[in-house]
Amino acid sequence: MVLGVDTALTLTAAGAVFLLALGLGVWKYRQMATSDDHLAHPYVDIAHRSALMYSFATLLVAVFVELSAWPTAVNLAAAAVIVVFFVGAIASYVVHGALRDTTNQFAHPVRGTGLAMAALIVGEMGGFAVLFAGFLRGAFGS
Repeated sequence: MVLGVDTALTLTAAGAVFLLALGLGVWKYRQMATSDDHLAHPYVDIAHRSALMYSFATLLVAVFVELSAWPTAVNLAAAAVIVVFFVGAIASYVVHGALRDTTNQFAHPVRGTGLAMAALIVGEMGGFAVLFAGFLRGAFGS
């Protein structure tokens, strides 16, 4: 198997996030099994589901990394930005689930939430736009 280091690292991140999702599923199950209403805390549920979703999204990112015409460093940087925001979002859900401090983090946002959301939007969309443009250039460009 011959993969670029950028693709290999992105696939490693996808595997790690999927393993995290499986572990979060155990936490969710434990809360469901022991709670009176048989439900996990909403943010434990969100953490589990988002980790599953982000693990597969990271696989998609890895495909675009592999097929991008851009240099390895550009692809790796773009993918890293995306994955850091994915993992950061999961981490925030884990914290809320562990603290049981809210069922809606936007109901009473902490200072900087708006800025963090703007950075997430720019980072995830911008990072993927770079990879998608690299794919388009490689597939259709000269």
